[in-house]
Amino acid sequence: MNLDPQRLAELREKLTQYNYHYHTLDAPLVSDLVYDALFKELLEIETAHPEYVTPDSPSQRVGGAPLDAFNSVQHAKPMLSLGNAFSPEDVEKFEQRIQDRLGDDQSITFVCEPKLDGLAVSLRYEQGVLVQAATRGDGTKGENITENVKTIATVPLRLQGGDWPALLEVRGEVFMPLKGFQALNAKAEQSGEKVFANPRNAAAGSLRQLDSKITATRPLTFIAYSVGEVSAEFLAAMHSGVLQQLKQCGFLLADQTKVVQGAAGCVDVYRKIQAQRPDLPYEIDGVVYKVDDLALQAQLGFIARAPRWAIAHKFPAEEVETLLEKVEFQVGRTGTITPVARLTPALVGGVTVSNATLHNIDEMQRKDVREGDTVVIRRAGDVIPEVVRVIPEKRPQGTVPVAFPEHCPSCYTPLLESGEEVAIRCPNAWACPAQRVERLWHYASRNAMDIDGLGRKQIEQMVDVGMMQSPVDLYQLDQQAVANLERMGDKSADNLLTAIEQSKHTTLPRFLYGLGIRDVGQATAMALAVAFGSLENLAMASAEQLQDVDDVGPVVAENVKQFFRDANNQQQLHQLQQAGIHWPDPTPVAQGEQPLAGQIFVLTGTLTAMSRDDAKAKLQALGAKVTGSVSKNTDVVVAGEKAGSKLTKAEALGVTVWNEDQLLGAIGAITD
Repeated sequence: MNLDPQRLAELREKLTQYNYHYHTLDAPLVSDLVYDALFKELLEIETAHPEYVTPDSPSQRVGGAPLDAFNSVQHAKPMLSLGNAFSPEDVEKFEQRIQDRLGDDQSITFVCEPKLDGLAVSLRYEQGVLVQAATRGDGTKGENITENVKTIATVPLRLQGGDWPALLEVRGEVFMPLKGFQALNAKAEQSGEKVFANPRNAAAGSLRQLDSKITATRPLTFIAYSVGEVSAEFLAAMHSGVLQQLKQCGFLLADQTKVVQGAAGCVDVYRKIQAQRPDLPYEIDGVVYKVDDLALQAQLGFIARAPRWAIAHKFPAEEVETLLEKVEFQVGRTGTITPVARLTPALVGGVTVSNATLHNIDEMQRKDVREGDTVVIRRAGDVIPEVVRVIPEKRPQGTVPVAFPEHCPSCYTPLLESGEEVAIRCPNAWACPAQRVERLWHYASRNAMDIDGLGRKQIEQMVDVGMMQSPVDLYQLDQQAVANLERMGDKSADNLLTAIEQSKHTTLPRFLYGLGIRDVGQATAMALAVAFGSLENLAMASAEQLQDVDDVGPVVAENVKQFFRDANNQQQLHQLQQAGIHWPDPTPVAQGEQPLAGQIFVLTGTLTAMSRDDAKAKLQALGAKVTGSVSKNTDVVVAGEKAGSKLTKAEALGVTVWNEDQLLGAIGAITD
């Protein structure tokens, strides 16, 4: 194909304009058919002449070759977190603090913006072209996600117009609209894959794909809300003016953004947006108030990791009424029987809820929940749906208390009630089909053996047809038998068997966690692995030796001891190792060699390089005590993303505060 530079430039210009009008302005200029034809022509030209592909070409939204890992990016200006307000009184105090600091009791002008529930991202433009995108990370460093961000249609690859500076860093939120989130989960359910818990998790997972072609298939959107590093005199005098400049550059802004006077104006906007929340096309968890005048922002400055001129007014957990149609009982991984409410579907915080937990028999009886009741539900922590209370005046005649089963609903084994626990359990372990599914699902999960492609639906099928009784059977699966399962086929079977084979090379903490020993989570598994150094040493440990490990009490020690003393478990462990599962043994750390012994740490906020459980385990392995509350005795508070009241209390008490980089640096310095 001969190259026509003029036609190439024309195609790029037209497609960029059409894309902007369609995705950002929601005002399409041409039909999908016309757009697709032009895009196809562009791809044909660039395929024939790859040397002419530019970073801002519309073709760059389809994704590139998979990455080995994300590189780290140093933010030129820190991406700070915000303090929180939870009441109108908190907002009034926020304004009063500003007035006191400025020495002026005049009403402050604020910009109110919906607090989008997604992932904070920074976009760097040089000469109008997107050259880098990064996550917020710990505020000073983030992950380079440029190739993934290029696939988002509302992110300009080249800025609109010509009135932009040589360098412009735009900050905003990447999120997944509710409609797209629901469609993504529906597709995952149909294919037997794991669904996302909420739109924020879906957005974060999509942005952190090493293969940007996967990100390109996810319905992500970017809304701008501020700037970082900027060259020349580009910025307006007011934050509201900066937002309009970003809009002229081609960025999407939140429709609900308002400029108001004083705390009273902020609270009024908060109440209006809160009322609109159920009808918004995306999830929000509050409203952000920012001082509009940039000169005042500079005068007010910052405290620790947050600006003095901005605050997030958080929404309370949303509650709605619905009908409780039926109470069913689920069998968990360790045999615990949990009552679950089946509900008339209701929209709660942007998510349709049809099931909610009733926790346990005591909670169910305390709330006097009955089938046919009208109940109030909420998403606890805006994630897990739960029944809050019954509305007695709406109870129909003839309802009766729900009877707790005497036999396991899966295997019909008589249930056991522990005098020390609220839980009622099925003791049938691996012989109970429901427990078998849950235990296998846990074994294959990402934080355990990480067997990609082995979903709950596949496990249920394999258990139903007798292909899997225990994890050992995973390593003896027949390719053709797997291919014959529903929604599988030869290619999917080959991929699954490859993932199972790869899982044989793991770590001792992952393997211990995957075994599903009662009360042994990721942090405890890590601590046990580091303390004993090998599976053999751990298996021979007495209850007293186990309790020498920090955070392992008598109950956990007894559970671990009984697990390794069980003959069936011993046989299974032997068979798994015979199947080829192996790991490098961690070096045990003697109690006297723990450099952080006696120091008290508190973890708060979201960590990016590791989970909080992993961080806790690493600190415990070095001798530190990790607690859940901040006091004057606390030595260090590690504050991750969206750190809240614990960080505030630490600052008030003068406790040392580390960010995640400082934590990693300290652990590295000790263990190197």
